[in-house]
Amino acid sequence: MRAFVTGGTGFIGSHLVDRLLQDAESVTCLVRNQEKWLADKPVNKVTGDLHNIEALKKGMENCDIVFHLAARVSAPDRDAFHAANVDATENIIRTARKTGVKKIIILSSLASTGPSFGRPVTEEDPLMPISMYGESKKKMEEMVHRISDPSMEITILKPPAVYGPREEQIYQIFKSAQKGFFPIIGDGKSVRLSLIHVRDVINGIMLATRHFKKGVDTYFISSEELYTWDHIKSVITKQLGRKSFSLKIPPKLVKRAASVIEGASSVFGHYPVINRDKAEELVMEWTCTVEKAQRELHYSQQVSLEEGISETIAWYKRHKWL
Repeated sequence: MRAFVTGGTGFIGSHLVDRLLQDAESVTCLVRNQEKWLADKPVNKVTGDLHNIEALKKGMENCDIVFHLAARVSAPDRDAFHAANVDATENIIRTARKTGVKKIIILSSLASTGPSFGRPVTEEDPLMPISMYGESKKKMEEMVHRISDPSMEITILKPPAVYGPREEQIYQIFKSAQKGFFPIIGDGKSVRLSLIHVRDVINGIMLATRHFKKGVDTYFISSEELYTWDHIKSVITKQLGRKSFSLKIPPKLVKRAASVIEGASSVFGHYPVINRDKAEELVMEWTCTVEKAQRELHYSQQVSLEEGISETIAWYKRHKWL
């Protein structure tokens, strides 16, 4: 396998690169500026971004599979999301067609389908995102179906929230718990969540490399278990070895606070992680089923919540994040 990877400097992408270095004949990564987690790793690096067609051509030279993991998860407006998640992916597809690469694995998100209401969503459910990010991922998936060559093998994988070593957003929950308080939106019991450890994401991606079917196929990869916030809190605090006060926040207050934070941040010229768009997602239930991936990719959850949380906390402590 000769692989070309976008997003290799990021959280999930860097874990994929680690795995590919064990299994692939060669690994080439697109690097925009900072190497981050790729520093000192034996990969071929192509300098450029997803709108640099020459860089994409160079990266795909002599490769037989593209892993497209690069994406933007936070942006101030729809145009920025569209450029980063839709237009950039179109560049990948069209360049792969021109260079003769037939197999592409694309990482999308549960956000493109939208929240669940009483039952886990499936691949057959309509795409009904509630955020600009989710909307951009929906448009990306629709574009892939629209422009893909029938002779190509394209697999779209859709995880829910991903946690594990090197992750920086869910990490804030671990950081709060270490300080003695655990923020929970709602009552902690009624809302269920799908959640996946990064090793299971990588396992799903690698299984997709052995899925040989022409056209475009979409799969949820996730935990087989569904969790409540109270359960997640109990596992995190147990693994941290300390008590943590549950700070339960009414959903309406989350939305109001996010609006204030977003407004204040605009004064300083940056877009905050906690914003009105993210607040809409935070107050909903997000669950999906992995039955299709189990049936067709032979996927299964390998990392339990307890094992994944333990491994993640150990990494955070080893690297002085906690």
